[in-house]
Amino acid sequence: MSGPECCSNPPTLNPTGGAGHVDNLAGLRTYFNGSPHSNRALLLVSDIYGFEAPNLRKLADKVAAAGYYVVVPDFFHGDPYNPDNSARPLPVWLKDNGADKGFEASKPLIEALKAKGVSAIGAVGFCWGAKVVVELAKNRLIQGAVLLHPSFVTLDDIKGVDIPIAVLGAEIDKMSPPELLKQFEEVLAAKPGVASYVKVFPKVSHGWSVRYDTEDAVAVKAAEEAHQDLLVWFDKHLK
Repeated sequence: MSGPECCSNPPTLNPTGGAGHVDNLAGLRTYFNGSPHSNRALLLVSDIYGFEAPNLRKLADKVAAAGYYVVVPDFFHGDPYNPDNSARPLPVWLKDNGADKGFEASKPLIEALKAKGVSAIGAVGFCWGAKVVVELAKNRLIQGAVLLHPSFVTLDDIKGVDIPIAVLGAEIDKMSPPELLKQFEEVLAAKPGVASYVKVFPKVSHGWSVRYDTEDAVAVKAAEEAHQDLLVWFDKHLK
């Protein structure tokens, strides 16, 4: 399940990018933006390219501007996937950077946010990060979730979720094809009292919401539509 789609359109990482700042939170270097006095926080869990990806930080800034305290941790400890490193192909890198590790590292992060006075925490997961977020949702450690072009998320994972969750997927995606997303939708719709939303974006590929070409107007429009959907979702369900 770790095919070429996971690696397509790699970003040019920029450690000083974004309008926020980098500091430590629960032992992880973390990109912050938004008011630390907000009682609503959003945890953004990156894809395999990590927290220095410019489009991800741009989205973090946009979410912060909507009133959230946004945290984007470096779950890879300065070692995101590097497609140019032939000595460490993706399956090898994934063995060192499983989503289970991201999930465990998220727990003290969430406790640290609560200690700062945050009362409602949502999480957004992109590709690799979606698996981390679905584990947080299954364990009810967050109050709302959005998964974008998820990788490694199974039907059993979705069956275990009983908090508000939205899944935004791509029409062209072998990691989470539309047929699987349809099954997600059916399982979630059968859960009484659980708010859910599943949407397949036409003509876009896995990774489209954060690994888009900023010079491509059509790609930017599709990504911005996904960004707006996630903001609307949390505005409605993260109280």
